[in-house]
Amino acid sequence: MTSSLSRALGALALLAALACRTRSPAPAPLDTRNDACAFCRMAVSDRHFAAQLVAPGEEPLFFDDLGCLARHLAASRPHAGAVAWVADHRTGEWVRTARATYTRNPRLETPMGSHLVAHADAASRDADPAARGGVPATAAEIFGPAGPPDGK
Repeated sequence: MTSSLSRALGALALLAALACRTRSPAPAPLDTRNDACAFCRMAVSDRHFAAQLVAPGEEPLFFDDLGCLARHLAASRPHAGAVAWVADHRTGEWVRTARATYTRNPRLETPMGSHLVAHADAASRDADPAARGGVPATAAEIFGPAGPPDGK
């Protein structure tokens, strides 16, 4: 192998390693039979109200209510590179917390009484009967001016 080819392969390997290291963590699978809320310690039994905080090299932290995630973030600083995820209330799919659409509906019972639900976008919110009658809420209102951690 020529030295220029060796250097090129070495550079590609280094770029691949850096790309892997800087990638934001993906959401972890939720086990509704065994995972407990990192804030209130109640079972995370309904995926549609769940949230999680995932940081590189750390075990994911699950939350049974968006309010629990908000209180956890207010009480402790997340690890560097952490990403918060929320479940779309209608679909149960994970959505980056910073990109979600939020609704506060006082008539909706949530696990810890925050009355908050998240959706991937306005279309998902509008298709969810549980969001009807609620009022929009911003990430800054829920998580503070800095917003939720988004891997930065």
